[in-house]
Amino acid sequence: MNTRIALVTGANQGIGFQVAKELAGKGMKVLLGSRDKKRGETAAKEIGNGTVAIQLDVTDRQSIADASASIQKQFGRLDVLVNNAGISNTRMQKLGLSMHEYMASTRASLTSIDEMRVVWDTNVFGVLAVYQAMLPLLRESKDARIVNVSSTLGSLSLNSDPNSGYSSFYNPVYAASKTALNGITLSMMLELKDTTIKVNLVSPGFTKSALTNFEGFESLEDGAREVVRVAALGPEGATGTFTTWDNVPVPW
Repeated sequence: MNTRIALVTGANQGIGFQVAKELAGKGMKVLLGSRDKKRGETAAKEIGNGTVAIQLDVTDRQSIADASASIQKQFGRLDVLVNNAGISNTRMQKLGLSMHEYMASTRASLTSIDEMRVVWDTNVFGVLAVYQAMLPLLRESKDARIVNVSSTLGSLSLNSDPNSGYSSFYNPVYAASKTALNGITLSMMLELKDTTIKVNLVSPGFTKSALTNFEGFESLEDGAREVVRVAALGPEGATGTFTTWDNVPVPW
């Protein structure tokens, strides 16, 4: 009963996998969320430490409801929710584009509305849907924390600065989806401000993963470490923050 129960979405690969691995190493009971149950089971087996794969597609309401019901039946509560599942695009690899080539095709006047809907379905609506389904389980915890994995690319303050190096990468597909996620997270923070449930935003940085077509600069370990640090904070740990490693504030 003293073991913390943590759900990490999109955890069969990339940063999510690394976060799940490190939280399990810290003694948490990790529920590894994966759209593909078999891939999730393979990842959970690799991590070990009692990690359990759970089928969870954040764009599928029934999948989310089933995951919530399963956690309720097995554990009766949830202590940590890491909303990590996310996608950056649907066309870059199909068209064989580099990150810079793809970014040039996503300016507001050119961007694909269909692609934007798919990305936002995961990065924005999926996070809110998981939050709504898991909130009753988080309320059963004495020390609950929600960590939403965002991006510095979603910062309006940085991107509105003409001298910022981020503004050239700001587009309506991925970057703006993270801005929207930040807004959704703020609404969670405001809703839960008078409760014991903590809510934090984290930017993992430009990590080498499938999300960035492996063109990032940072390792998975580097990308995961702020997420892990915040997820492992105790009841006295900060809430309402937006940080990157190591506890460096990111302007909203």
